[in-house]
Amino acid sequence: MHYRIMMRVLGLMLMLFSVAMLPPAGISLWYDDGAFYSFGWSFVLILGVGLMLWLPVMRTRDELRTREGFMVTALFWVVLGTAGSLPLYLSADAGLTYTDAFFESFSGLTTTGATVMTGIEHLPESIRLYRQQLQWMGGMGIIVLAVAILPMLGVGGMQLYRAEMSGPMKDNKLAPRIAETAKALWMIYAGLTVACGLGYWLAGMSPFDAIGHAFSTVAIGGFSTYDGNIGVFDNGMVEAVAIVFMLLAAANFGLHFVAFRSRNPAQYLKDPEYRFFLLIIVGLIGVTTVTLWVTSAETGLRALRIGAFEATSIMTTTGFSSTGFAHFPLFLPFLLFMASFFGGCAGSTAGGMKSIRILLLWQQGVREVKRLIHPNGVFPVKVGRAEVPDRVLNAVWGYFSVYVFVFLVLLTAMLGTGLDFVTSWSAVGSAMNNLGPGLGAVASNYSAIPDTSKWLLCFAMLMGRLEIFTLIIVLSPMFWRR
Repeated sequence: MHYRIMMRVLGLMLMLFSVAMLPPAGISLWYDDGAFYSFGWSFVLILGVGLMLWLPVMRTRDELRTREGFMVTALFWVVLGTAGSLPLYLSADAGLTYTDAFFESFSGLTTTGATVMTGIEHLPESIRLYRQQLQWMGGMGIIVLAVAILPMLGVGGMQLYRAEMSGPMKDNKLAPRIAETAKALWMIYAGLTVACGLGYWLAGMSPFDAIGHAFSTVAIGGFSTYDGNIGVFDNGMVEAVAIVFMLLAAANFGLHFVAFRSRNPAQYLKDPEYRFFLLIIVGLIGVTTVTLWVTSAETGLRALRIGAFEATSIMTTTGFSSTGFAHFPLFLPFLLFMASFFGGCAGSTAGGMKSIRILLLWQQGVREVKRLIHPNGVFPVKVGRAEVPDRVLNAVWGYFSVYVFVFLVLLTAMLGTGLDFVTSWSAVGSAMNNLGPGLGAVASNYSAIPDTSKWLLCFAMLMGRLEIFTLIIVLSPMFWRR
């Protein structure tokens, strides 16, 4: 293990992250909201720790190997969550314990959107915007941003990219060099954020709210600048803008790149994974709308508005809320929550198991049925016209098996903290899928659950953000053998 190169990478990344304290510090000065010193001291502390790690090894030029890539990826999210918690903990207005400050920071950076904070609209503007900013930075992954910068500083980035990017096929690059790939991803990400912010502003939001909600929408995070979330605005146009950009953010960012480069929007419908994702979400919207219409006094149009927004928000794992799906009638809360396990597409900012894995699991199941009927038949599994190698199918089954095992272990641990089954089950699912809202005692807020439960959920968030295997590899004894 090359510890010197790991120290150098972590030091550089911490120094880079310290810059994130400057925009909210400027907002604090602009609004004179009293939170400036929280961000000022946080900037100094984070920059100082980064320098302490970097200076002793600044001349190290070794290449980052795969083993160090996994280690740095896992370590950095923990370090980043700790650094991000500082202004929240130091702020007297936020009034958070360290556990709650870390939970809020980690939830933001992993784009989970689970919150322990209440009275958000009464907090300093700088704190409110900082929470949204955390989600925006975590949405594409701070490591992908670093991949675009670190090669210029003598540190290779492909190992970080493989450990960070989501989906079963991670070696596909948009550009010949990994730095160019990361830059292309961030240009698309920033462009969507600007377009989303303009859309919210034109729909009636203030510039402050438009920027904040654009950050969390494109990151598929779900934080809001209000306790009542999107429902505070009670604006159909705002919800329509949110639906459009949640669907765009849930697409593979490589697909955005191809569609933009070819100037052909039809590329979206040519992608089999995105078609499958849209098919599921349209069906989910239909079931939700009809059920709300039949079981409540809502008109058909109102039921469609609520159903479309809530179904899109939950399946994309954004976690925005207009009315709160936990209070829907009959089976809808369970159905919508289960949709979050599907999640968005691989290579997107969404959580969940990813639609491509669900599609492959379904096709593999159909193939096994065909084999039972025709034992000597050959039935390849295809995505579009491309045949999927058995290696990828085995990896998908392995991921699914490990996911279920980790879920059951964390569910048992949560039950051991004294929470009821519905709360424990939904909290673990919400954390691992990076969704945010759950059912039971965590339907709207996580402040009432024990601290032990919050730390377990932070671990579950990290598992979900790194798609389980990255963290399991680091924790396995084989990883540490020479």
